[in-house]
Amino acid sequence: MKTKTVPAARASEMESSVDLGFLEPCEEWLLANKFFRSKVGGKPAWLELKNLPAAKDLLCGVCGEPCVFLCQVYAPLEEKESCFHRMVYLFVCAKASCYEHNQSKNILAFRSQLPRSNDFYGFDPSDETKKSDPIPSPVPLCAVCGCRGSQQCSRCKKVNYCGVIHQRIDWKNGHKTSCGSEECPPSGNSPILFPQFEIVTEPEEIDAEPKLSAAEVERKQMEEYERLVSEGKTGELSELPESELDNYSGQIEDKHFDKFKKRIEADPDQILRYDRKGDPLWLSPVVPESIPACDQCGGSRKFEFQIMPQLLNSLKNENIDWGTLAVYTCEQSCDPADCGYAREFVYKQDVVNTEPQAPPPEIGHE
Repeated sequence: MKTKTVPAARASEMESSVDLGFLEPCEEWLLANKFFRSKVGGKPAWLELKNLPAAKDLLCGVCGEPCVFLCQVYAPLEEKESCFHRMVYLFVCAKASCYEHNQSKNILAFRSQLPRSNDFYGFDPSDETKKSDPIPSPVPLCAVCGCRGSQQCSRCKKVNYCGVIHQRIDWKNGHKTSCGSEECPPSGNSPILFPQFEIVTEPEEIDAEPKLSAAEVERKQMEEYERLVSEGKTGELSELPESELDNYSGQIEDKHFDKFKKRIEADPDQILRYDRKGDPLWLSPVVPESIPACDQCGGSRKFEFQIMPQLLNSLKNENIDWGTLAVYTCEQSCDPADCGYAREFVYKQDVVNTEPQAPPPEIGHE
């Protein structure tokens, strides 16, 4: 993908219209589809229930294996009737070898939306004071990942899977002992899923702060760098020779990186920044030169939200890594044609860029 370099905004220019997202524990039943909540981990709570993405649409663009559900963000649009309910989903590959610098071939985004009157949910909100089951999917779901499961266990024919890879995982996870039994209970917690949390949001507040001295800035930057190294979140940085580290010293002092750190200082636990049609908070000046048009309507895509590196601390998976994930969606939020989910665009920006850029993958539908 072609990239460009952009100037950093001055601190005085920052007037926030951003909503910040934070993780909170939540009872699992309250994260069901009918409550329309944003969440991280577990299985996706699908919005549109009949036309789920095909298994082949959820494969990693690098290794070709199924991606894992990362999060979903509930983002209705008041100005459009068909967007009374609206959800954007992210999926990632869990293999470390698929993470390339500033490339997102292993990260997928899908958008779904429904009017208030629809075929799946009641016109009025569901009762959140009484425990209840989710609205069942009319489409069989994979027992391992919760995505479309068009394949059945050939022996018991009671459990569905998205493909042979997840069938093998479930066989080892307990289905081997229950297969063929009269009830054939679920195998239990899937080993590939991320820990589950609700995402709660609140408006960002920016406090005016005095400028730090050059010495203070340098000290804080080195503390941040040492933290990244200790957490293994610097990509290939820790393996570079000292001569190359000198080159990085210029990058870590870059105004963008400094702006990024200052902006999140007051809310260090933020895992989401939502600012539809706004601008991402970049880590570096290297950003996409252009964003692919919507493959449904051909219109432009605009930035909607970004996933922050702080989320990595809660996923308990050392194989995945990013600086930030910027999600761009159709500016008009067009209605998906002949399917319930429209593919959107994700740009993964990393702390360090040591590899050349490659063209983005083709995106499309069956």
